[in-house]
Amino acid sequence: MDSNTKWIDVQGDDGVFQAYLALPRGGSGPGIVLIQEIFGVNAHIRSVAEQYAADGYVVLAPDLFWRQGAHIELGYDDADWKKAVALKGKTDTDQAVSDVAATVKALRALPGVGGKVASIGYCFGGLLSYLTAANGTVDAAVAYYGGGIQNALDRADDVTIPLLMHFGGKDSHIPQDAVRSVAERFGERDNVEIHVYPEAEHGFNCSHRGSYHQRSAVEAHGNTLLFLSENA
Repeated sequence: MDSNTKWIDVQGDDGVFQAYLALPRGGSGPGIVLIQEIFGVNAHIRSVAEQYAADGYVVLAPDLFWRQGAHIELGYDDADWKKAVALKGKTDTDQAVSDVAATVKALRALPGVGGKVASIGYCFGGLLSYLTAANGTVDAAVAYYGGGIQNALDRADDVTIPLLMHFGGKDSHIPQDAVRSVAERFGERDNVEIHVYPEAEHGFNCSHRGSYHQRSAVEAHGNTLLFLSENA
């Protein structure tokens, strides 16, 4: 951890938890709340936070498993997968959405956060980013391979802010029928943008996983930066 990264306290509805803060070189910029996968704020999520900080954003990644233990971070082998699934099963989605909202509030209050705040989430975090968008908590939202969005389309009409969604064309966790249902539900909505990367598996953005797909990750990152530059 360098001088531009640290853990800070966030006041939630039912307690204080921590979030990983990554600052751009100049110390100020638009804000991003970065929402973890089911593996915690691990080395991958911290590296993504630092990547967006290098892009000029003030990034705050909340530790959403704090009720089950602070700073839980897992890898991607079979044993950690099982632990991650168990942690996700014990996590209340509404509480997690509330934690994200508290993190947004904390981020907006930080010195140097100018302009708008966006959310970017991965996997479970992608669903949370979508729900955060539906709640209007942020100014723009991005969801990478958001598992479960297809089951929360009753919130689609609540999404009035700009929303970008990334899906993998070979995702073994999110069926293509689910992606089509999301695309059909949003239709030609001007505020919603959907990209499908044909060769990408679930977790294609994570260089720590075997499913990492460099070309798709680069394209998605570029699309995200363009989206943020226009909307956040």
